[in-house]
Amino acid sequence: MINVGIVGGTGYTGVELLRLLLQHPQVHIQAVTSRGEAGTRIADMFPNLRGHIELAFSEPAIDKLVQCDVVFFATPNGTAMQSAPELLNAGVKVIDLAADFRLQDVTEWRKWYNMEHTCPELLAEAVYGLPELHRTAIAKARLIACPGCYPTAVLLGLLPLLEAGLVDCQQLIADAKSGVSGAGRKASVPMLMGEAGESFKAYNVLGHRHWPEICGQLSNISKTSVGFTFVPHLVPMIRGIHATLYATLVNTEVNLQEVFAQRYQNEPFVDILPPGSHPETRNVRGVNRCQIAVHRPFNGKQVVVLSVIDNLVKGAAGQAVQNLNILFGLPETTGLQGIGLLP
Repeated sequence: MINVGIVGGTGYTGVELLRLLLQHPQVHIQAVTSRGEAGTRIADMFPNLRGHIELAFSEPAIDKLVQCDVVFFATPNGTAMQSAPELLNAGVKVIDLAADFRLQDVTEWRKWYNMEHTCPELLAEAVYGLPELHRTAIAKARLIACPGCYPTAVLLGLLPLLEAGLVDCQQLIADAKSGVSGAGRKASVPMLMGEAGESFKAYNVLGHRHWPEICGQLSNISKTSVGFTFVPHLVPMIRGIHATLYATLVNTEVNLQEVFAQRYQNEPFVDILPPGSHPETRNVRGVNRCQIAVHRPFNGKQVVVLSVIDNLVKGAAGQAVQNLNILFGLPETTGLQGIGLLP
């Protein structure tokens, strides 16, 4: 069994991680920490877990966490980097679901997250945990930086086009919509139902924190700098991301459906829909799956890719468990074989 610790188990990502790991046949949850809720039974805070876990939240004491094989950080940005060095030195693997290790440039980190990085020496070592792109490196890693939710949907949608050199890398656009759970489980006036309900808005148009993360990965894939416009939106639903991606073909003599089907034919968590399809966020609700449809309107040069995920699963906790499976040599689908919830 893999002994697992979870730091920060009281948020939406934390409870989703608990839900998935409690169904994992090779995992033993050893500790779930929360400074504010230490001593509270986990099932009392999250009644959906009653009968599945008897643990209480505990203080994030390093002496207890070093007894784990792997520690997940489902914490705000800037938390994992405080403890990662000590855990790694003790031989514990670290999977961070926040942004502490997603950017390799410490100056970029400071610019976008408005804080100093406490262990910049680890940035170059951290492996970006998008399995469909970095599976081999993930298997050998000590420190995994799980991608953000928007980046997961965008990168999976653009990856086949960039790898094959089919599009102009200077004209990439992502128009993405997210449910309110993407903002986390905290009191916030804009996330109140009376504020977000029956409304729809763009935000952070001049610069979202996921922009440098996506740009960096797109540049690595295409082996050149990219021109990338990213506009996120908030929609009045709880879960889900829908990314509508635009690119301009430089090679029009190509069967786009075949390109996507071949690229993802062996990927258990990427579903390429038939020609003419329009994926919906509800198709992937609660599961670790990305559904993609590729379109070429009027058979012109413009490619439109539709990519949907559950932001809390493939965009966070599910992808983290997928990384765990790779890291410990398990079948990638272990504990992740659920079916999306309808309606």
